[in-house]
Amino acid sequence: MTLRIAMTGATGFVGTETLDQALAAGHHVTALTRKAQPPRARLKWVPGSLEDAAGLDTLVRDADVVVHIAGVVNAPDRAAFAVGNARGTIAVIDAMRKRGVRRLIHVSSLAAREPDLSDYGWSKALAERHVQASGLDWTIVRPPAIYGPNDREMLELFRMAKRGVMMLPPGGRLSVIEVGDLARLLLTLASEQEISLTHIYEADDGTVGGWDHKDFGAAIGRAMGRTVRTLATPAWLLGVVARTDRMIRGKGAKLTPDRVDYFCHPDWVAATGAHVPRQLWMPQVPTEAGLKATADAYRAKGWV
Repeated sequence: MTLRIAMTGATGFVGTETLDQALAAGHHVTALTRKAQPPRARLKWVPGSLEDAAGLDTLVRDADVVVHIAGVVNAPDRAAFAVGNARGTIAVIDAMRKRGVRRLIHVSSLAAREPDLSDYGWSKALAERHVQASGLDWTIVRPPAIYGPNDREMLELFRMAKRGVMMLPPGGRLSVIEVGDLARLLLTLASEQEISLTHIYEADDGTVGGWDHKDFGAAIGRAMGRTVRTLATPAWLLGVVARTDRMIRGKGAKLTPDRVDYFCHPDWVAATGAHVPRQLWMPQVPTEAGLKATADAYRAKGWV
């Protein structure tokens, strides 16, 4: 079935992959952008942002489904997270209501499970509440850590692996997902409604019980062709590193004080009871192979 998809966040890491897959599948996409983008078949770029009501109105007009990916993962304070994640989601919902568009696929985060750990998680949980109260035909996806060839959030881990030493949180487990698998899930949900309506899904790579931090670090090391020594780093030291990173790189800092508490949380494993029904979707990318492809892409780009 060919869909008319309205998409936010289409120029970001997850959005770019989702857009590519949507166009390859023959769907027609309208996508929001702050900057001029090259033309592509079956794609209409709409100038604007989540703060631009007129742009959002144009974006969702005549859409069958809205895939809301846009959001912020790094911001200076709680107010800025609220603007980027919660208020932006409200704006998308308002535009959909005005145009009578019912179907919404909302990309959240596992961080929304623990809103007291970080301003980021708090803002994603708040956005979820707005979606749930919207009256729309919604499905929420909470991805865990996302990796893939164009990702810059996990890039630092690959760079550390290249040096042979990785600083990791002090304990716990995590789930991960490859960006292509996540994009395929979002598009599957966009064309399906009966099973997934008003569900919150926590998708992952299929690893039962998730990954121990040390094992995941070792897997990145293998992808880089290195034996890696992993260091369980206490929260206080990660806090020092975060503040130093912010002083050095400013807005470009990847480890921020807001992230330290949720990085150190022991359970970022996708909940079994929240998994996507197998008849709808299953991950296709084995994580070891996906990490190797990511490492190879980083090398080709000169990032590592």
